[in-house]
Amino acid sequence: MMKIRLFLLIALISFLNMTAQSAKIDSEKLLEYYETQRYADAARYLQSIYTEDTQDIKGLSQIAYCQLMAGKLSDAEKSYLKINTLQPDNLSTLFSLAGINSKRGNAFKAKSYLQQIIQLDTNNFSAYKQLAAYEDTSEAKLKLLTKANTLNATDPDVAYDLSMVYRELRQYQQAYDVLKTAISADMENFSLQQAQLPLANQLGKYSEVVETGERLLKINADPNIINELGQAYFYLKDYQKCINLYTTLEEQGVQNEGTLYYMALSYRELKDYNKAALYAQKTIDEAISDHTTLYYAALAGIYEAENKYNDAITAYKRGLTFGPSNIIYYRLGLLYDINLKQPKNAVSYYQLYLKNKPDQEKENEQISYAKSRITTLTGVK
Repeated sequence: MMKIRLFLLIALISFLNMTAQSAKIDSEKLLEYYETQRYADAARYLQSIYTEDTQDIKGLSQIAYCQLMAGKLSDAEKSYLKINTLQPDNLSTLFSLAGINSKRGNAFKAKSYLQQIIQLDTNNFSAYKQLAAYEDTSEAKLKLLTKANTLNATDPDVAYDLSMVYRELRQYQQAYDVLKTAISADMENFSLQQAQLPLANQLGKYSEVVETGERLLKINADPNIINELGQAYFYLKDYQKCINLYTTLEEQGVQNEGTLYYMALSYRELKDYNKAALYAQKTIDEAISDHTTLYYAALAGIYEAENKYNDAITAYKRGLTFGPSNIIYYRLGLLYDINLKQPKNAVSYYQLYLKNKPDQEKENEQISYAKSRITTLTGVK
């Protein structure tokens, strides 16, 4: 505590010595505000010392800093803008303005200040790093992050973000190499090592995935690590280890289409065909979304709007292969009834709709209509 107090006191003395109005400032009082993090009080105190039209850069900087630390972003911005007018092109001020606008959600202004910094200092690592976060396209992010990575290849945040962009662009070797450089500078950075696993798998470095993955699992049994490790064991033809790992995911209820697929293939390689078939079916079931029928219904509706009735029927019936659907039964009934004038087929789908027990409250209108059309088309009440 004494060291912190001494540091703050030295900083304050330095500030006061460089300020024309230093005789008016109670350094002990200001130090107390800083130590207790009462930045709003510190800002008010400094504003009571400096006049509103002061042009004292050091004084204004202290006020702006205290306002920023107190969360008074609007006031802090005004103070920094005044500083920027009195002393244009100051990088520290521009960074502060960029940070304030970032916190306030004004991406346009934040980007503008960061771009000004780059114009003033074309090798400013922090500006490139921050600016990349505002870009929407992979290409724009790549350009900025590559520059930042060139300036500091061991920064873990930039290395991670750049590797993700390369991965998105399917440039796996570049992504792997960026992470490798950053990891070599920090061998205990497990986040970077985990990010490298899927890239190593993609590049066929399966033994490396096993070595790194097993080490990471001792620290954190993350499903993503298990997923990558299981794949590596499969390609190394250690099928039982692959199955063992993916079984743990299944027991936790975090299996996915991919893990089930590798289990099916592993059982097949071990000639356990019953389990291979079981997991092949599980893979198929996992791949089918609960909403697949709705997607096909939407597609069929589009075909209907274009009067492409045969295509619509094909889409509707394809949707039914994923399970019964009231929407599709009803829409097929309408399509055969109204557009294709095929009463027999229309009645068949209206009946399937009613047999599938539609919600009496929500679908009362459709239920009544289907019943009335069956009566009309069959002549049977």
